[in-house]
Amino acid sequence: MTLPLTVSDEVRALAPGFTHLAIEAHGLVNGPSTDASSALLDDAARRLAARLDGRAPHEDPHMAAWREVYTAFGSKPSRTRNSAEALAKRALSEGGLPRINLLVDLYNAISVAHLIPVGGEDVDRIEGGMHLVRATGDEDFVTAARGEEVVEHPDAGEVVWRDETGVTCRRWNWRQGPRTRLTEDTVSGIFLLESLAPMPVADVETAAAELAELLEKFSPGVQLVVGSPVT
Repeated sequence: MTLPLTVSDEVRALAPGFTHLAIEAHGLVNGPSTDASSALLDDAARRLAARLDGRAPHEDPHMAAWREVYTAFGSKPSRTRNSAEALAKRALSEGGLPRINLLVDLYNAISVAHLIPVGGEDVDRIEGGMHLVRATGDEDFVTAARGEEVVEHPDAGEVVWRDETGVTCRRWNWRQGPRTRLTEDTVSGIFLLESLAPMPVADVETAAAELAELLEKFSPGVQLVVGSPVT
């Protein structure tokens, strides 16, 4: 890995069962969603429905664990869901999953199929490294509202991903900022899979292997570095 990823002691204390696994990719090919990426999202929704077997996403033990952690740092998990639960809810709705772009479709499909938060960041837009910390409340989070740039600040104690410039994702994996997201110009990315106990580490590795296979399929010649799970 060329991009440093750190998890603070405060976050470890809050969620001792946390595991993350990163895939760094160079030579990516992105573009608009395709029929093939759309089919992957539809298949992921079917896999999710079979996995849940009639239960709501928040009733899954892994999603329940994320809700407990969100509550622990002061967030209301029924209003600000972790990224996997939010996607799962959309996957099971009449409207289905959104089509964003090719790379985002790929990691969203893995997130839904395996019910695990997965994110993607443009390595070339990250300043320094990525750090999972509890916010002071003074950090900048640049987002957009009604087509205009807006600067927000996380709540004190909120868990955020940040780089040297500011927050890249609020409430752990709830809302990503536009500054580092994967666009159709992205050629280098970092894909992060995040889990909590009781999800077995082996399940995280399985999801990462499937994502790596998709990246190689849709970006022929891509150079991947698949990290080991960090617990």
